[in-house]
Amino acid sequence: MFKKIQFWFFAAGLVSCLAACSDGYLDRYPLNGPSSETFYSNEDELMMGLFGAYKALNFNPKSSRPWPVILDVTTDLSWNRSNHEMQHIGNGSHESDNGSVLIFWREFYQAIGRANFLLDNIDQLKDQISAETYNRTRAEARFIRALCYHYLIELFGDVPLITATQTIEEAQVPRNPKNEVAEFVMQEMTEAASDLPERYGDDAYHGRATKGAALAIKARTALYNEKWDIAAAAAREVMDLGYELHHDFGELFTYDGQTSDEIIFSLQYLRGVMTHATANYLTSRLAGGVSNEVPSQAVVDSYEASDGLPIDKSGLYDPEKPFENRDPRLYETVVLPGSVLFGYQFETHDDSTKVWNYNTNPPTRVNNIDASHAYATYTGYLWRKYTDIEDMPDDTNSHINIILIRYAEVLLIYAEAKIEAGELDDSVYDAINQVRQRPGVDMPPIAPGKTQEELRSIVRKERKYELANEGLRLFDIRRWRIAEDVMPGPFLGRIPNEFLSGTPEIDEYGTPDYSNVPNGADLRHVETRNFNPSRDYLFPIPNIDILTNEALEQNPGY
Repeated sequence: MFKKIQFWFFAAGLVSCLAACSDGYLDRYPLNGPSSETFYSNEDELMMGLFGAYKALNFNPKSSRPWPVILDVTTDLSWNRSNHEMQHIGNGSHESDNGSVLIFWREFYQAIGRANFLLDNIDQLKDQISAETYNRTRAEARFIRALCYHYLIELFGDVPLITATQTIEEAQVPRNPKNEVAEFVMQEMTEAASDLPERYGDDAYHGRATKGAALAIKARTALYNEKWDIAAAAAREVMDLGYELHHDFGELFTYDGQTSDEIIFSLQYLRGVMTHATANYLTSRLAGGVSNEVPSQAVVDSYEASDGLPIDKSGLYDPEKPFENRDPRLYETVVLPGSVLFGYQFETHDDSTKVWNYNTNPPTRVNNIDASHAYATYTGYLWRKYTDIEDMPDDTNSHINIILIRYAEVLLIYAEAKIEAGELDDSVYDAINQVRQRPGVDMPPIAPGKTQEELRSIVRKERKYELANEGLRLFDIRRWRIAEDVMPGPFLGRIPNEFLSGTPEIDEYGTPDYSNVPNGADLRHVETRNFNPSRDYLFPIPNIDILTNEALEQNPGY
C-alpha cells in the first residue's frame, strides 16, 4: 500500500506542467517531454494525470497549513497571530492584492486545468483501457473539477466556467453567474456519481472520489444555493449508502480515525512525501508548537451545557467552573485550561509556573512556558482537531488527512434543507439527533414540536458545535447573511488570571454577549475586526487576474 500511495504523489508531481488553465505550451510538440500530442500513451500516464489533479487540491494559503484548517481564521471562530493575509481577511483589512486570496483562486483553477487536460485527452486511450477504468477515471476528473467550482463560487461568487484546456490566447474569459456554475456542479456530480464506486476494495484507492463523495458535494452545493429539494434528496441518497458516525468524535481527527466510515472525502497526506505543519501551528509551546491559530472565548461559551441548554439557561453551568458539564464536543474541539495536550497539562494563568508532564513515569512537574512565553496562545485556548501525539517528535511533517466532508455534515445538510423547505417531519429530528447523540457525545435529543424558526436556530448552532475548525464556518455565516452580525467588533480571549464573574447571554446564533458580566471588560482584547456588508461577503478577484484578463470584472468594493 505504501508504495502505491507513494507513486500516487510522485506521479502527480510529473504532470504539473501539463495542465495549468492558461498554459500556452500545450499547443506545442516538444521533442524532449510529454505534450497533449503524446500524453497519455498508456494507463500509467493516465493515472499520473489523474493523481496530479488530486494533488492540486492539497494547497496551503499559509505556511504548510492546509486550506480547510486555516480557513476558519477568516470567521468569528478563530484568529491567526502572524499578521498574515489570512488574518487580514478575518479583520476586514484585505484588498484585491491579498496573497492568500490569490492562492485560493490560482490553486483551484490549477486543479481544474489538470482535470480538463485529462478529460480532453483520455480518449486517446479509450481502446487501450477497460470501459470501467475509462468511465471511472473520467468521473474522478469531473468530480475534482466540480469540487473546485463548488468552493470557487462560495468564495468569489461569479467565476469563469472553464471546461476545456486553454491557451493563453483563449484565457480571456468573463465570469459566469454563480447560479449557472452551481447548476454545472450539481449536474457534474450527478453524472460522476453514476460511474464512481460506492467503495474501493483496495486500500491503495483510499482517498479517491466515490459515489458518496459526489452526492455529498452535490447536496452541499444545493444547500448553499437554496435548492432545498435537491439538497435533501442528494443527502438522503448518501444516507442510504451505509456511512456511519465514528465511535469516537475526537479520534476522527487523528491517525486512528483516518479510515473511519464517517469520512466521505478527505485530502490525502503521506509522511516524507506530502505533509503539513498543522500540529506545530495549533499546539502549545510546552508541547513544541507555536500556538498560532487559536479559538475565541466566544467559541467556548457558545457550546451548550450537558443538559442541552445554552449556558445562560442551564442550571448545570457554573461560571466559577466554566468547563464542567458541557457538550463533550467542546473538549474534543478546544484545548481548555487544565486539560492535557500531547501529555502536558495546559494552563495559561500567569501564576501557574509549574504544570504536569504526563509523558514521564511517574508524572513530573515542569516549567510552564505556556503561561510565560510571549507568543503562547493569545486567547487562553487552543484547537484540538488534527493534533495527534504521534506528530510531537516532528510536528511540521504531519500526515493526518484533512477531511473535506463527512457523514455528520450530510445529516445536518439533510435536516437544514428540510427545515428551509418547511418539511418539519420526524426525519429532521432524527438527522439532528443522530449527530447530537453520536457515540461518546450523547447530548439530549431535540424534542419534537419545534417551529421552523426554532429548528433553523438549532441546526445552525449544531453545525457550529460539530464542524468548528473544519473550514466550513465562512460559508455558513455568508450564506445565512449573519457575518455582519458575528464578525465586527473585538475578538476576545480569556481573562488572563480569573474566570468570568457571571454568565454571558447567548443569542440565537450561539454568540455570547458579555456586556452584562461584571468583569466582561477584562476579557483579553486580541484585535478589533471590521466587516463591510457591501463588500466582505465575497473575496476579491485577485488583482493580477483583473490586470491580465480584461474580460474579468472585480467584485463590489475592491
